[in-house]
Amino acid sequence: MTDPDPADTAPDPGAGDGPPLDDGGDEPRRYPSTVGGAFYLAILVTAATAIGIVVNGDWRVGIRVLAAGLAVAGLLRLVLPRRDAGMLAVRHRVLDVVLLFGVAIALYWLAGSIPDQPG
Repeated sequence: MTDPDPADTAPDPGAGDGPPLDDGGDEPRRYPSTVGGAFYLAILVTAATAIGIVVNGDWRVGIRVLAAGLAVAGLLRLVLPRRDAGMLAVRHRVLDVVLLFGVAIALYWLAGSIPDQPG
């Protein structure tokens, strides 16, 4: 008796319950694949810049930059359709917008209302 041919016993890479494999179609994948993904990356850069400002300088300015980035993210989530929102779309639109604007307003208000500490 001969050993079976490995090509006959190898599992089919396209079989199974997972998503179909990318066949390399006509159009290459874009990175990020949505305009919301590009905006999401810009918001991340803004947040990193804000943290850098907090660490190296005036913490109030850094927190306000972070609040502005979150407010812009909320505005983008409000106007972009779900298919274009990318990672900005986490929950329902109204909840995403309320949370982003709420945190932005709270951070901006706290940055202005906390008194300077002596020392």
